[in-house]
Amino acid sequence: MTSRRALTRTLLEGTDGALVRRTVLPSGLRIITEYVPGVRSVSFGVWVAVGSRDETPAQTGAAHFLEHLLFKGTTTRSAWEISSAVEAVGGEMNAFTTKEYTCYYARVLDTDTRIAIDVVCDLVTRGLLSAEDIESERAVILEEIAMNDDDASDAVHDVFMRGLYGASPLGRPILGTQESLEGLSPRGIRGFYRRHYVPSQMVVAAAGSIDHDEIVRLVRQAFGGAEHEAPPAELSARSSARAPALRGLGTASVVARPLEQANIVLGLPALRRTDDRRYALSVLNAALGGGMSSRLFQQVREERGLAYSVYSFVSGFADTGYLGVYAGCLPDKASEVAALCRDVLEDVRRDGLSDEEVRRAQGQVRGALVLGQEDTGARMSRIAKGELLFGEIPSVDEVLRRVDAVTAEDVRALAREILAAPPTYAAIGPFDDARFLVGR
Repeated sequence: MTSRRALTRTLLEGTDGALVRRTVLPSGLRIITEYVPGVRSVSFGVWVAVGSRDETPAQTGAAHFLEHLLFKGTTTRSAWEISSAVEAVGGEMNAFTTKEYTCYYARVLDTDTRIAIDVVCDLVTRGLLSAEDIESERAVILEEIAMNDDDASDAVHDVFMRGLYGASPLGRPILGTQESLEGLSPRGIRGFYRRHYVPSQMVVAAAGSIDHDEIVRLVRQAFGGAEHEAPPAELSARSSARAPALRGLGTASVVARPLEQANIVLGLPALRRTDDRRYALSVLNAALGGGMSSRLFQQVREERGLAYSVYSFVSGFADTGYLGVYAGCLPDKASEVAALCRDVLEDVRRDGLSDEEVRRAQGQVRGALVLGQEDTGARMSRIAKGELLFGEIPSVDEVLRRVDAVTAEDVRALAREILAAPPTYAAIGPFDDARFLVGR
């Protein structure tokens, strides 16, 4: 039988006075806060453990569609009242959908914390989802899909994901497609909302000039009856999900468009997000293409002037992950750029990174982490992701220690493992076929 008592713990106490506390309500709703001394702002968010990979093929695009719809009105507020309540006090509010979660957030002055909590919790728990709003927002999202398709530097990542993961949920676009959006019914969207938007699948996070007990009180009040809903028995932890089969190792996909720039992505399977080697991966990524001193930037842009934009990136999911490289260049340079990126990856796999490259990359990772915590929004996001995705919230100092503990040999060993796989390629540009990407 579920206990009806809320359980509160202090997770972190910083030397600067920062304090991270966590309360779990009887419904399973988790509330986590970080008091940040010396600031006057508060960032507040509701994070829901549902994203595009939780959709069936017939539901493709539903998570993102729902994100839009909840701003259209609740049982107590119109769309105008939702936006004006936060903007009237100089705050900002928005939302975003990813493969594995959806976030609704607001940032306000500390004196307006109650408003942010009331509005964000209202739109998450009391969505109206009227048939009229569903039809009007369907048209808006179809326009968004068209805009995304027109931006080849964004669209090429969808082509890459489809190549790597095929028709599995990770391979499908977060926005959905025109066909899938047109097939989503009001009944289906409402069912998706009722099934996934339950307290046990949510994390509420706040950071800034706050008092934890006051945040808990305001959240319980804002959730109202929704806070007492029991978790559905059929929902299971995503950590038990099996990794999707990699459908496109070594394959190449091209979308032909008459553009003046070629957009290229090549990537390989990497680590799931909770892998202990993720710190070594962040160092490897920084050294490969994380800045102007990286291998890729120096060899592709500085030494040969082949591309204006070139960088590497990593992404981790509950059960898999990937490392990728993006380059934007003139179409007649695309074959040379793809070959050079492939050669850089092979050189790092075969010969490794130097000790100096590893030290420089560690410094870059350290700096990005610390500088990224200078605003309350970043702090709110860090504690929420720690709770929702990682099951731990280490202090910044602890993360820095883990980064510092990475050795050059750790990075070289990881490079030998990850970079041994044949890359998956994707490109958008004025090309007849994909042979130029793989050197055939």
